[in-house]
This record gives sequence, structure tokens and C-alpha cells, in this order.
Amino acid sequence: MSRSGVAVADESLAAFNDLKLGKKYKFILYGLNDDKTKIVVKETSTDSDYDNFLEKLPENDCLYAIYDLEYEISAGEGKRSKIVFFTWSPDTAPIRSKMVYASSKDSLRRALNGVSTDIQGTDFSEVAYETVLDKVSKGAGSH
Repeated sequence: MSRSGVAVADESLAAFNDLKLGKKYKFILYGLNDDKTKIVVKETSTDSDYDNFLEKLPENDCLYAIYDLEYEISAGEGKRSKIVFFTWSPDTAPIRSKMVYASSKDSLRRALNGVSTDIQGTDFSEVAYETVLDKVSKGAGSH
């Protein structure tokens, strides 16, 4: 349970494990259910186009997302994959929504083991591919 009293639905953890262990999805979008008591899966996708992922982020509302970011490392050393946790909270979102998402984030974040990087996005420049890649590749000595 988070400070806001919001719980993480079992399906949310199951979807994360499918992404992490089963490589079943490329990304998962999470949100609050209608009565704001649980964090549930809004959508899963196998689409590896990052721009398509960005298009799913609502312009005026909050969302959590997990993205399995695959990227090339320098000097032809192959690909790396990092699981990135996004807290999407655009400036245009309702204050109440931002507050509930901010206070509920920890319960979801703690439940998801194996996330390498956290990204807080309030506008699209903060979640742009280059920005995220830069943050991820600075992380665990992967250059």
C-alpha cells in the first residue's frame, strides 16, 4: 500500500514479469483504476517503435510506464537492454491526478524488481529517446 492508499494490482506485477522474464512486451502502460484504489495495466504492447510509445502518453493526464529499452553500445559490442520506469506527469494534468500519482508511485516502483532507470517526465523533451538513452547509458557502466 502506498501513502495514498493505492494498491498494486496482481495483473500489474504479472505483466511486468512477462516483460522482464518472458520478453513478451516492449512496454506497459499503468494507470489508476476508476475509483483510484489500484494501479492497473492500461495497455501492453510489443511495438518496438519508441515514437509509438511516446504517442501513448496522454497530453493532459498522468501515467506510469515500463519500457524495455534496447540500445547499441559503442565499438560494436552489441546490444544492451535496460528496463526503464517512467512517471509521466505533464504540467497540464489536473493537480489532483498529479498528487495521487506522485504519492502512489513508490508502491508500484518498489514492487517492480529489475528496473534500471527512473525517468520523471513533465513534458515530451524529458522523455525523448535521446534524453532517456543518455540517462540509461550513464547508469550501469554500459559505455
